Amino acid sequence: MIHILFLLLVAHAIADYPLQGDFLARAKNRTAPIPGVPWWQALGAHALIHAGGVGIVTGSATLGACEFFAHWAIDDSKCCGRLTFNQDQGLHFVCKVAWAALALSGGTT
Repeated sequence: MIHILFLLLVAHAIADYPLQGDFLARAKNRTAPIPGVPWWQALGAHALIHAGGVGIVTGSATLGACEFFAHWAIDDSKCCGRLTFNQDQGLHFVCKVAWAALALSGGTT
C-alpha cells in the first residue's frame, strides 16, 4: 500500500502545484472568478487532471471518477471559505489513502 500511496501523493503534488498554476488556481474560484472564464470549467479541468493521476496510478477509471468528484467538492469548499488550505490538503490526503486501500482490495475497475 505504501508504494501506491506514495505515487498517489506524488501525482497529487504535481497536479496541485505545477500543473494547476496561477490561472487555474484563480479561475476555479466561484467567489472571485476571472471575467469571461467560467469557474466551473476551470475547476472541472483541475479536478480532471487529478482524476487522471489517480486513474493512471491505480489503473482504475472508477477511482479516477471518485477522485474527480471528491477533488471538485473539496476545492470548491475551500474556494467558498468553508475549508482552510490545510483542511483541503488533509482531505485530499485522506482520499488518497482511501483510493490506495480500494485499489489494493481489487474491487475497482
